[in-house]
Amino acid sequence: MNIGFDAKRAYQNSTGLGHYSRTLISSLAKIYPANDYYLFAPKITDRFNTGDLKNIHPVSPQHFPSSLFKSAWRSSWVKKDLLKKGIDMYHGLSHEIPAGIAKTGIKSVVTIHDLIFERYPEQYNPVDRIIYRKKFRYACNQADKIIAISQQTKQDIIDFYKIAAEKITVCYQSCNPAFNEMISTEQKEAVRKLYHLPLHYFLYVGSIIERKNLLLICKAMQMSDSTIPLVVIGEGGTYKQKVKTFIAENGMQQKVIFLSESPAAQSSASYRSAIDFPAIYQMATAMIYPSIFEGFGIPVLEALCSRLPVITSNVSCMPETGGDAAFYVNPASADEMAMAMQTLATDKDLKDKMIAKGIVHAQKFSQQKTGRSCNEPVYFIMKPFEDDIVKCVEVLQEGGIILYPTDTVWGIGCDATNAEAVLKIYALKKRSDEKSMIVLLSDEKDIIKYVTQPDPKFSIISKAFINPPHSFMKAVLAWQKI
Repeated sequence: MNIGFDAKRAYQNSTGLGHYSRTLISSLAKIYPANDYYLFAPKITDRFNTGDLKNIHPVSPQHFPSSLFKSAWRSSWVKKDLLKKGIDMYHGLSHEIPAGIAKTGIKSVVTIHDLIFERYPEQYNPVDRIIYRKKFRYACNQADKIIAISQQTKQDIIDFYKIAAEKITVCYQSCNPAFNEMISTEQKEAVRKLYHLPLHYFLYVGSIIERKNLLLICKAMQMSDSTIPLVVIGEGGTYKQKVKTFIAENGMQQKVIFLSESPAAQSSASYRSAIDFPAIYQMATAMIYPSIFEGFGIPVLEALCSRLPVITSNVSCMPETGGDAAFYVNPASADEMAMAMQTLATDKDLKDKMIAKGIVHAQKFSQQKTGRSCNEPVYFIMKPFEDDIVKCVEVLQEGGIILYPTDTVWGIGCDATNAEAVLKIYALKKRSDEKSMIVLLSDEKDIIKYVTQPDPKFSIISKAFINPPHSFMKAVLAWQKI
């Protein structure tokens, strides 16, 4: 099967949406190697290196006007490329699918990460809200299946967009398996030296926006006696400046390190691709993630896999992600956050217990489990199509002849536009040991002519079941390999 992905986030996003896209694509490519995966992205970058996966094929706009108007290509014009590449199923990895994709006959799945702009509209620009609502609602209504990354998100889709529950499948995220690997002391020290990291530090990973609540951590640190600094990985705009103002007013410049601003991070490909992140996680004292609302909260899972204790919020989906392994706090209480940070900085027994629980809980989100669960909606959509391919192969194995109507005449071994040509081809086939054959018809009504012939064993495969025609070729190729 040829599966297409909206891969913009995989190549251009350094936080949650990017990590989700990269991890899912890699997982599926490894778990289901017989498929080919086409990554449709406006721009190909070094954030996602797929060189070792031969069944992954990046695709970007090459010709005018798509090469100039890349947003239009991604949101609509990409359909032409999907058809050229013979895509059977398209997966919008971040809330969107191309406009009009249903008219192409290509099946579609969309992943909805969250509907936070619906819950907290005041945190979004009014124009952005209108655009998001239009895109998200369209995708939910038009896609053949919806993937929600948490039960919280599934319920929001039902509540806000009135989508039937049975159309939505909850598929939890996994994280890069590199976070499960223990980094050697030598490698960790090399990373520490590269980024000038302190010996002990708390860690925050995520966009620096109001909802993710970085300011709460800073307020907790300001009222605490702890000397352990905070390392921040993430970018931001207005809210980041608000946080920096608080830091400056309270003389905390040496206690909060914005790692993304360091020359080493800005010049390092291993930082942009997050290759160095497992080492950064494993050297930290604890991950702090006090978000007010999330779709999933991937840094929490990354930390659990890294044997790193987690302090996170007791709201939204965070208890789904953290399970019984996290230290939960009220995201509105700097006092609770300060107490939690002090506790994890000094209570080794508690940290060890949290790490042990985290290892167990993280297994629920392994690449294999999440990859297979995310493939279930695809299987659901493509099952009738797959059943007919199996039927084709069985007919061919038995020496039968398949009649397949198509708008264009092409085939393996024979092409036919009329009954006379078919009979001549069949006569030639009878003189050889190869009794099976495929006949591709230019007109569906021609089937009547062929089935009246008494000698051949014909099996009719309706065009309605296998569409587009290139998909039928997969049955032929499968047959040839037997």
